[in-house]
Amino acid sequence: MGYRDTFVSLKQIFNILDDKIKIPGSNISIYNQEFISESSGILPGTDKYICKKHKIEFQDCPFIDNNEYFQNYHESLKVADCNIIENTKFRYSIFKKDEQNKAKNVILLLHGLNEKNWDKYLPWAKRLVELTGKMVILFPIAFHMNRAPVEWSKPKQMQIVSDERKKHFPSVVNSSFANSAISARIQMTPQRFFWSGLQTYYDVIQLIKDIRDDKNKLIDKEAGVDIFAYSVGSFLAEILLMANHEDLFLKSKLFIFCGGPTIDRMYPVSKHILDSDANIALYSFFIEHLENEFKKDKRLSHYFNDDHLAGKYFKAMLSYQKMKKFRENRLMQLKDNIAAVALTKDDVIPPIEVLNILKGDFREIPIEVKVLDFPFEYTHVNPFLNKVEISDAVSKSFNEVFELASAHLS
Repeated sequence: MGYRDTFVSLKQIFNILDDKIKIPGSNISIYNQEFISESSGILPGTDKYICKKHKIEFQDCPFIDNNEYFQNYHESLKVADCNIIENTKFRYSIFKKDEQNKAKNVILLLHGLNEKNWDKYLPWAKRLVELTGKMVILFPIAFHMNRAPVEWSKPKQMQIVSDERKKHFPSVVNSSFANSAISARIQMTPQRFFWSGLQTYYDVIQLIKDIRDDKNKLIDKEAGVDIFAYSVGSFLAEILLMANHEDLFLKSKLFIFCGGPTIDRMYPVSKHILDSDANIALYSFFIEHLENEFKKDKRLSHYFNDDHLAGKYFKAMLSYQKMKKFRENRLMQLKDNIAAVALTKDDVIPPIEVLNILKGDFREIPIEVKVLDFPFEYTHVNPFLNKVEISDAVSKSFNEVFELASAHLS
């Protein structure tokens, strides 16, 4: 079965509610399990926070910017992050061979920015299972996929938000119903990018610790955990391996697809990702004014210091020029753990930036990076097109990428 047929058939049967979904004509089933995040307390929205590790109390900054423009947005965009129940209690999917009792090896699949459904990743997960024999976990990033209010995905409601943004910010580029929710939220409170990323970081650690404590009925407590990461999911995955919390990722392999650079070398302005004003707000906060923001927000500063390695490596992955030696020394240590594929025509994550970050200016870091080009008009958001007339070429390109991934992750 080619890529297109696999995509269509999986999209038809997949849902997040059924506990088990048998994939017809295969020996693979999909299992959906519940997850309750223990880290939602770090999110914006309350007046007082405590760092449990250091027993330090912080008074946080106001949650919502009082700018009149933001007050006209849909009510679902004004809910305090820590009170969005969909983000705290959700389900994640597992692709697993039927003959396995408890999986001995797991691949964690991390998705891209502003994703609202798993459709395009379903063939990816199935192919990884087929080629490696390992279980694949589709784990959603905070406020993405099924971890967000359904209102954020409704075209009619979000088009009103987009129209509001165009009205008040006439120079905005690439505003659309698809990106208006995330764009409005990031422009209102740019530090959300860090706090939601940190929550997801802790959620992944919680997931793996649950496995180690033998709390997952489908996964052996000694199972090896590797990562397949796409786009901004690669940013999170790199930090997970760099920080290596309690040696949970000491032996983990990471395969990066269309990802890898520092934030300042990504170009996410797209109708499917972020609009231009949200991107400017993100860049301004984290690249241009971060040190000044630390003076205003002591809690943010605390989580970026040496006592929180995740924050320190997050900071090292913000700017290509800053903390370069620190970042490259760690990447050199991880040279055998990481491999990547970049795409020639990817204008969101240009291949030269993947090479510069993962291999260094002088290509002294021996991380394997392959740059591929497909014989059809792909994009970063949609690298494998679902079109009948090019289905054979898409299938060939898809298999090329996932054979490389599987060779690294096997």
